[in-house]
Amino acid sequence: MLLALAGTAACGAPRPSGHPAPDAGTAADFIRHVVVIMQENRSFDDYFGTFPGADGIPMDDAGVPTVCVPVSGDGGWDFADCVRPFHDPHDYNAGGPHGEADAIADVNGGAMNGFLVQLGVGGIGSSGCTGQTNPAACADAMDAGLARGDAVGYHTEAEIPNYWAYARAFTLQDAMFEPNSSWSMAAHLFLVSEWSARCASTDPDSCVNDQSYDLGEAAKGSGDDPKSNVFAWTDLTYLLHQAGVSWRYYLGQGDEPDCDDGAMTCPPVPLQGDTLSIWNPLPGFVTVAQDHELGNVVEGVDQLLLDAKDGTLPAVSWVIPANQVSEHPPNGVAEGQAYVTTIVNAIMQGPDWSSTVIFLAWDDWGGFYDHVGPPIVDENGYGLRVPALVISPWARPGYVDHQTLSFDAYAKFIEDLFLGGQRLDPTTDGRPDPRPTVREEVPVLGDLMNDFDFSQKPLPPLVLSPNDSAALDYQLDGGS
Repeated sequence: MLLALAGTAACGAPRPSGHPAPDAGTAADFIRHVVVIMQENRSFDDYFGTFPGADGIPMDDAGVPTVCVPVSGDGGWDFADCVRPFHDPHDYNAGGPHGEADAIADVNGGAMNGFLVQLGVGGIGSSGCTGQTNPAACADAMDAGLARGDAVGYHTEAEIPNYWAYARAFTLQDAMFEPNSSWSMAAHLFLVSEWSARCASTDPDSCVNDQSYDLGEAAKGSGDDPKSNVFAWTDLTYLLHQAGVSWRYYLGQGDEPDCDDGAMTCPPVPLQGDTLSIWNPLPGFVTVAQDHELGNVVEGVDQLLLDAKDGTLPAVSWVIPANQVSEHPPNGVAEGQAYVTTIVNAIMQGPDWSSTVIFLAWDDWGGFYDHVGPPIVDENGYGLRVPALVISPWARPGYVDHQTLSFDAYAKFIEDLFLGGQRLDPTTDGRPDPRPTVREEVPVLGDLMNDFDFSQKPLPPLVLSPNDSAALDYQLDGGS
C-alpha cells in the first residue's frame, strides 16, 4: 500500500484558507445538531470535476481534458488506447471495481491512471445483476456503462442540479478523501469508529488492522454466521454515550448490495437495524451492545423526516440510504439526488434548521476517475477523493474549501463540539486497542470549523424540488 501511494504524499499538505476558524466553544452556541448523510460510490471528479473554482479535471483553454486514461485490452473495447474524461449525461452508470487492490491500481503510484485498466480486469457487466430489483435494467446499465468506459465519465449541473445548487449556496469541499483505501465496509467502520479491524474476541487488544474487511470471508471455514462478526474496538457512540450525547443511525428501509470487498454488483440483501451489514456496522460493536443502544439504529427515513418535522433530531445523526437511492451503481443518480433533497428539505423546513449542520458525502470513489492523488497518513489511507458538502445556515456561502479532509474530520468536529475535544485514543478513552493511528490528530487533517462563519446573517433554507417522488415513496414503503 505505501509503495503504491508513495508518489502522492506531497498532495496532503494543508492549503491555507485565509479564514480564521471559530473555536468549538463558539460553534456550540450555534450548532446543536450534526447530520452526516452518507451516499455511495462517486469520486469528486465524477460529480464536481467541472465546478467553477474547484480543483477539477485538468482542462486546456478549449475545455478539453488534458489527461487520457489508458485502456486495458482485457476490457473488450473497440476504441482507442486511452479515454479522455467525458461528459456522461446517463443516469445509470457502471463505475468500476473498488476494493483495496483496485484503489492501489487506480492511484498507480500517484499517476491516477489505472481506472480503465482495472475495469478491464474487474469489470463484470450484466453478470453481476442477478437478484437486483430490476435485473434487466441493471444489465442494460452495466453493459452500456462498461462499453463507453463511464468510469472516466463525469456529470455536470445538468444531471445533478440540486447538488450543484447546494455547492453554490453553501460550502463545497474539494479535498475530502475517503479515510481508507478500500471499499464500503471499511469506509462505514471508519465513519463511526476511525478504524477497520478484525477481532479474535471481545477484547479490544485482540483486534488487528484490516481495511479489506469482508463479512463473508470472515466466516469462511468457521461455520459462523457472517453477520455475527464482532468489533471489539472503541467506536464514537461509546464516547457519546459516556457523555450523555444523543445519537441515531438512520438506516434506509430496503436492500443494500452486500458485496464482497468492492465487487461492482451482487444480489441485494435486506437492511435491518439489528443486523450487521456493510452499511450498518454498529450492531457488530461490543460497545453498542454493552451500552444498550442498539435501538438507536433506526430503520426507515420516515423516522428521520418525523424527527426533523418535530424538532427532535438527536445531537448526532448518521443517515444511510437503501440501495435504490444510494447512487451506488447500477442505481440511478436522479433517485439518489431526490432522496437526499427530500431529507435536506425536511431539515431545512423543521425547527432545528437554525442550529443544524448537514455534512453530505459519498463513502468511496466507486471506481470512478479522479485526478488528485491521496495523501498517505498510515497503512490504511487516505483513499481517493469523494464529493463533500457542508449545508447549514452558518456555512460559508459559495465557498470551496481546499483543506485536506477525510471522514475523520467529522469525528473530530463531533468530539470538539460535544465532547470537549476527547478523542478515540486508546491511551485516554478507557478501552485500549492497537489501532495504528489516532486519526483525528493526524497533522494533515483540516478543521471543519473553517467552513463556518457565525458572524454572518444565517443563510435561509434552500428548499428544492426532489424531481423524483418515487425515491421517497420507495423509502417510506419499506423498499417495495
